Amino acid sequence: MKVKISKYQGAGNDFIILDNRKGSIDLSKEQIKLLCDRRFGVGADGLMYLDSSDKFDFSMKFFNADGNEGTMCGNGGRCLVAFAAHNGIKKFHFQAIDGEHTGKVLKYSPKTSEVEIRMIDVNGIKEHSPKSFFLNTGSPHLVIFVDNLQDYDVDKNGRLWRNHPMFKGGTNVNFVQGNWGKDSSGWSQSLEPGSTMELSVRTFERGVEAETFACGTGITAASLAYHRLLSKNSSNRFGREEVFPVDIHSKVKALGGELEVNFKYLGNDKYTNIILKGPATFVFECEISI
Repeated sequence: MKVKISKYQGAGNDFIILDNRKGSIDLSKEQIKLLCDRRFGVGADGLMYLDSSDKFDFSMKFFNADGNEGTMCGNGGRCLVAFAAHNGIKKFHFQAIDGEHTGKVLKYSPKTSEVEIRMIDVNGIKEHSPKSFFLNTGSPHLVIFVDNLQDYDVDKNGRLWRNHPMFKGGTNVNFVQGNWGKDSSGWSQSLEPGSTMELSVRTFERGVEAETFACGTGITAASLAYHRLLSKNSSNRFGREEVFPVDIHSKVKALGGELEVNFKYLGNDKYTNIILKGPATFVFECEISI
């Protein structure tokens, strides 16, 4: 069988995309795994179908590199919006496994576009330890704050928590370093309205079973968890309900580039209008026999 594939990447998080609006493509788990294999196939962190939809402009079906259907992929969603735009689709209200999303192409080019998507709302963050949190941003994520991210053993510790029995079905694991430690309280960043959080993230992804260059739902989870951590520890934390809602901005460094996560905090660990923004780049397209 011959299929036309396109490859895209968002901050180094790379995907194979197929236009399946006619519904004629149904790859097996083994075929998807082969295509995503970096030695014996094309190589990617995941594979997506752009499917048709009766209620939305299109729908997104995402598969992990291991061939299994996955949960929501934030960078994948951004790349799918760029692919849709390159194929003549003008509106980007789409359905994914975790619900509906809206995308926007902020800067368009045939090669690299800037794309944002709205993620699902998050209602509740579970404190796993004083410096780690568990939450779901369309995919489950454990967020662990560390002091020396550059030299941290992401593979060893990622595998430990990814398969830990306390997380039913497994979890993605994010190791995060924020900009703290410059004042007497140990926290340098302010949560004043209009301020920007800055953090760096490395992610061990479930389904890839390795560290990836970026993870959209993970970067989103890290930003929300960092806000939660600063709210708990900062002397500038919001303590009065009348200050809500408030807009929070974050700039996030991943191995493959920089992204932004902006959101509205409603108080009581409730987050809405969560926007993931960054580059979505066309790599190549080809026809392949499989």
